[in-house]
This record gives sequence, structure tokens and C-alpha cells, in this order.
Amino acid sequence: MKLYSFRERMFRTKHLPPGSLETEMKRCLNTFDITLLGVGHMIGAGIYVLTGHALKDIAGPSIVLAFALAGFASLLSALCYAEFGARFPKAGSAYTYAYVGVGEFWAFVIGWNVVLEHMLSAAAVARSWSGYLNALTNDWIKNTTVHTIGEMNFTYFGDYLDIVAFIVACFIAFCVGIGSKGSTRFNSFFTLLNLCVIVVVVGFGFRYADFSLWSGETENGVSKFFPFGFAGTLAGAASCFFAFVGFDGLATAGEEARNPSRAIPLSTFYCMGIVTVAYVSMAAALALMVPYTDIDVNAAFATAFQQRGSTIAKWAVSLGAICGMTTSMFGSMFSLPRCVYAMAQDGLIFRWLSRVHGTTRVPVNAIVVFGLMTAVIASLVNVNTLVDFLSLGTLLAYSIVAACVIILRYQHDLSDTVSDDHPEYFRLRFPGSGTLEKLSMKTGIHIALTIMLFGFIIFGLSFTTGLITHWFGIFLAIIGALLSMISFFWICVYKQNNVQLAFKVRFVPFIPALSLFCNSMMMLNLPGLAWIRLAIWMTIGMAIYLLYGMRHSTEEETRKIADSSNPQQQSVKVFQNTPIKETDLEQNPKNDTHF
Repeated sequence: MKLYSFRERMFRTKHLPPGSLETEMKRCLNTFDITLLGVGHMIGAGIYVLTGHALKDIAGPSIVLAFALAGFASLLSALCYAEFGARFPKAGSAYTYAYVGVGEFWAFVIGWNVVLEHMLSAAAVARSWSGYLNALTNDWIKNTTVHTIGEMNFTYFGDYLDIVAFIVACFIAFCVGIGSKGSTRFNSFFTLLNLCVIVVVVGFGFRYADFSLWSGETENGVSKFFPFGFAGTLAGAASCFFAFVGFDGLATAGEEARNPSRAIPLSTFYCMGIVTVAYVSMAAALALMVPYTDIDVNAAFATAFQQRGSTIAKWAVSLGAICGMTTSMFGSMFSLPRCVYAMAQDGLIFRWLSRVHGTTRVPVNAIVVFGLMTAVIASLVNVNTLVDFLSLGTLLAYSIVAACVIILRYQHDLSDTVSDDHPEYFRLRFPGSGTLEKLSMKTGIHIALTIMLFGFIIFGLSFTTGLITHWFGIFLAIIGALLSMISFFWICVYKQNNVQLAFKVRFVPFIPALSLFCNSMMMLNLPGLAWIRLAIWMTIGMAIYLLYGMRHSTEEETRKIADSSNPQQQSVKVFQNTPIKETDLEQNPKNDTHF
């Protein structure tokens, strides 16, 4: 039997049979269900959890611009996700996309972070759900808990053990476990109710608008709109990115969508449009009602309306907050076990987590285990700690998806148009092209992407560290910009494959490269402690992968079977993705998924 190197095992890619839509889960969701799943996931977390914190402590009134920037960056990522949703209608979202694009190691890194993303998202919203309920009871819940159990005087933890957050997280996990169609109906009802409340709240908010809060300067000569400077706006955009994490959860429903290659892209765009308008409108209304320094980060909208004496609006926004945060928790809890299921089914984490219940057809073990973990985190950790940590993992996942789009577009074993070994894989001839021809196209694209990312990091660090005000920082920015442009044009000279898909991102490699740039800039603006926490989480994950996942991977087992059946075989091709033939379309005209 052939022995495979450690490197070959880490970077082997996932084999997906062309046109295969078989799944253990039930295909019962339409475009409407999936759109409201994404809207519900995103709209509660961004508006009711994050807006107050980002407005008061990070960006000031420029939070409106920060949300717009975060929405733009998210749209770029959403375009990349939409193409992958059309290519590979499977559960797992970014994890699956990375597995078929860049290999098993990066797939595990991204999958492990996506699991953390959904877990922390649900925990953060559960904590804020409890905070809103506590505000409505005039701190009765907090005071009773502190009197009975005591306070928690630990850094990064909450002031008290939040029993309500624990119970709410467990209840939402139970709702997710009753089955996809029934649970999405629950989500759709509360999402539509929340959208109605948002319209009411924005109307009341602009009624009390005071535009003097945005114009001019303070007594200290600081801009009222940019009290933390433009750097604060960028930092706010990085934190606000947390608000847009829901759209990648749409892709986790790929194995439960009736027509995934159409439903996933359409749902993504509908969801992004609805949510971005809602975020900007709500943030503007809040920033115009009261000075940003007077915001209560635990219940921003409710206390703002209370200060303005509008009792009706206060109770309306509280109702909307409860509905929005309920659906946001549901979206995270819905996506979380499906990401775990995808990794466990591939053998990268413990396989017993992939067990699907015979009646409800949902991954029951993953729901129980990670639902309880989410509930424990919600009861212990404060919201600000969760948000900073969450944004980093999300941005990392989106960045790898953008890179995978470029890689797959230039992977010419996907079509018979151009061969990696043929000199015509260049669009044009130029000085030095003879040297590049010695590299395979795959190697050339990987090197160019690495240089591009390195250039983005150098460029971004010159700004985030403040060095741009000195000659050395300007020099670093110029070097970073040159490296990025050279690598971009390097990618552009290659010819793309001609695979036909239900949806394809326009202007590749520009759109994915711009997404990479935006994500890199926002990651560099996150606090250093977020990177330390990420390193700890990844250390735990890599221990699981190296000790268990690498040996129990489905691709490892496939290779062993292939080698044992054919001892003379020198290699096993683990990634194959060919377009559907016309004869296949004639036999199955309803299947418009192209591989």
C-alpha cells in the first residue's frame, strides 16, 4: 500500500461526485424559508446586541458608515458564498467550500472557526436576550441572582451567572431539534414580526431626530460624527461585521433546500438587501435620538426611547428585541449542528456527532452537545468579549472562501478547455512569462494569492499601527500596495475555466480580491486579545485534527481502499469536478446544479 506524506494528507481535497444531491437530511426548504432563516439570524444580533456597544465605545455616530462598510464587505463575501452554494449544495458552508478548494487542513481550520462562530453568536444573543428582559424588570433578575448565588468578579466574564441566558439557549436548541420545516416556521413567524417592529421603531426614532448630534464639533474640538476618528469607524466596521454573520448560515441549509443551486444564491442576495437597509436605518435612528455618550449598551433602544418619554416605542422595541434575538439565536443554533455534522461525517471530528435522528432527520447528537456548550458560555461570558472573538473567526472564514473562488476559477481540471501542462494557459505573452510557464497553474495561483495576502497585511499594518504618519510607514504601505497589484495582475494573465454554473461571481479575480482586502483590513483592526483567544481555540482544534481527524478522514479511508484494490496505483485523484453533460440534463432537467 502506498504511504502518503504528511503534507499530502493535510492538503488533499474532498471528492464530490458530479451532480450528487443525496443526503440523509430532508429536502423541504424553499427560497422563502431560507431567506427568512438568514434575515432572522442576522437582524437580531446586529441591531439589538451590537449597535449600542459600537455606537458608544467604538465609532460614535459614524456607526452608520461603519454598518455600511461592513455591509459592503459582507456583500463581497456573499457573492463568493453564492457561487459556492451553486457549485456544492452540501451542508457545512465555508468548511465544505474550503475542503474542495484548498484542502483538508484549511477546511478543518475554517470548519473549526465556523463552529465557534455560530456557538459564540448564539451565546452573545442569549446573553443580550437576558439583558433586555432584565432591563424590562428593572434589574429584578440580576439582583435576585446576585443575592442568591453571588457575583462573578473575573475579567471577561459577566457580572453574575446568567441562568436566564442558559435556559433560553437550551430552549432554542430544543426547537431546532424538532425538525427543519417545523422549526423554520417558528423562525419565519418571529422574523416577520420583528421586521414589522423595525419599521415602527425607525419611524418613531426619526420623529425624535436631532441632527445637531451629528454636525459640528464638541467643546474639545472633536468631530461629533467621528468622535473616535476614522480609525474608530474602521474598528466599528470590524466589530459590526459580527452583525452579518447570518448569511453564511444560509449555506448550511444546502442539504435541506429543495433546489439548492437556485435557492441559496437568491436567498443570499434577498437577505443581504433586507438586513443592510434595516441596520443602517436603525443605527441612524438611535444615533439621532440621544448623544452617543448616554447610550445604555445593554438595552440601547429601549432606554433611548425611555429618555425621550415614548413608552409605546419603548415597549415596541423591547418586543422587537425579544423577537429578533430569538430568531438570531435560532439561526445560529440551526447552522451550528449542521457544520458539526459535515465535519463529523467527513471524519475530521468524532463521527458519532454526525448521527441523524430517524424521525426528525436532524443531527441530534451535535444539537445536544453543542447546544449545551453554547448555553454554558452564554451563562458565563459577557457580550463584548464574545463579539470581538466572534468577528475574527468570521472574517477568517470569509477570507478563505474568497481565496477558494479564485483557486477554483483557475483550476483547469474542471474543464477540457485548457490543460495545466499546455503553454496556452496565459491570456497574453509578456516578459518573464517563460519563467512562469515552468510552474503549474495551480502552483502559480497559490503563490500569487500568498503574495497578495502578504501585501494586504503589510499595507494594513502601516495604518493600524499608526506608522503611516512616518516615512517608514509610507514605505511599507507602498511595498504592500505594489506586492498586491503585482500578484493581482499575475492572476489576471491566466485563463479561467469555462465550467457552467447556476450562479457565478462577476469580475473574478477583482471581486474576491477586494473581499480579501476588506476582510484583512478589518481583521487587523480587531484587538490583540481576540487573536490570542483564537490561537487557544485553534490549539485545541489542531490537537483533535492531528490525533483523530487526519487518521479517520473519509478521504484517508477512500485512499486506503483504492490502494489496496490497486497496488500499482501511484496516486489517487481526490478532487474531480466536471460540468454536467447535455445528456445528463436531458435525463434530469430539474437539476440545474453544474459541477
